[in-house]
Amino acid sequence: MRISFAARVAALTLIAVSGGAFFMTANSAEPAPPTFTYDGSWPKLPLPNKWVFQGITGLAVDKDDVIWVLNRPGDYDFDPIFRRPEVTQNYASRNPPTAMCCLKPEGILAFDQQGNLLHHWNQADKIDGHLILADQGGNIWIGSDTMRKYDKTGKLLATMDRVPAEAPKAGDFPADTPIMVGRVEGGEFDEAARELYVTDSYLRGRVLVFDMDTLKFKRGWGAYGKPLSEIKFDPMAKYVPNGPPPKDFLGHLTVTVSRDGFVYAADRIADRIQVYTKAGKFVREFWVAPETLDRGSTGGMAMSPDQRFIYVSDIMNNVIWIVNRADGKTVGHFSFFGHSGGGLHWVHMVATDSKGNVYTGEVDTGKRVQRFLVKP
Repeated sequence: MRISFAARVAALTLIAVSGGAFFMTANSAEPAPPTFTYDGSWPKLPLPNKWVFQGITGLAVDKDDVIWVLNRPGDYDFDPIFRRPEVTQNYASRNPPTAMCCLKPEGILAFDQQGNLLHHWNQADKIDGHLILADQGGNIWIGSDTMRKYDKTGKLLATMDRVPAEAPKAGDFPADTPIMVGRVEGGEFDEAARELYVTDSYLRGRVLVFDMDTLKFKRGWGAYGKPLSEIKFDPMAKYVPNGPPPKDFLGHLTVTVSRDGFVYAADRIADRIQVYTKAGKFVREFWVAPETLDRGSTGGMAMSPDQRFIYVSDIMNNVIWIVNRADGKTVGHFSFFGHSGGGLHWVHMVATDSKGNVYTGEVDTGKRVQRFLVKP
């Protein structure tokens, strides 16, 4: 039985902590989840070259605690007067310039723990991406229409196969096509097994596993661990709170892998996270803010260093949910909706460093990266 989001929120107690740290806990007898405080000193701003962040579609923290940011330099908005599409905050490059400020940045930006910009470059394909990963060998992987592997300086090292570049319609290719069909949505490494888990958007989402070294397909599955060939695309499928769970993924599928061998797939439109073995056997599912509609609640995922908790970015409610990994229960949240420091607007991505600090990235008009320091 699922507990409604409203009932869950009503049962929670809001606890305010000085310095901007806050969380909710449902049961004071349980170990309290981590608490966080907003760090307004990170990253160091303004960015060089008149750059301003565009929509943040990827965050990764490498083995040296360098934070890699993927943003969309091609983000578009609408001119408020004439309703014409204009490149947002790119005023200094117009002819003639309309302001001295504001140029779109390069797609990949990397910051150290002090907030200094260490690396910046554009991906080779010039396509706005939706995933950035950093492996233990120091390589950076970008997901867009497929996965591409780079070194830290932006040199392209390898490209994963995909179907012809024309955007496919649902059903144009077999569901078990063993290469990228839709756009990359999420991914994670299992470096001990030399495997890369990737989700693409085809047929509303597929979990695909590739060899990290050869980039060859190994296995994959759909919702509830069904074989790829059994994925059914239903354009009428919708998420209904407290209704029967959808039999297939509904969209914006992201994935992470725990050190103890479980794969977590967040089906954002359906407000749920499904758990599998690495072989693709379905274990269980749980819901986060299950009355959330529209774009859904379960976006990006990141684990605490001890992997007790999963932090889930919620693009609709604009909080970071804290989920107890052992039982899938939502035990708290932090941040709030708003454009001020420490608030969130269309939070899209979440990542953690080795100290347990949390990083968030926003799209739409949020367009920023923020850090929340874990309180000891």
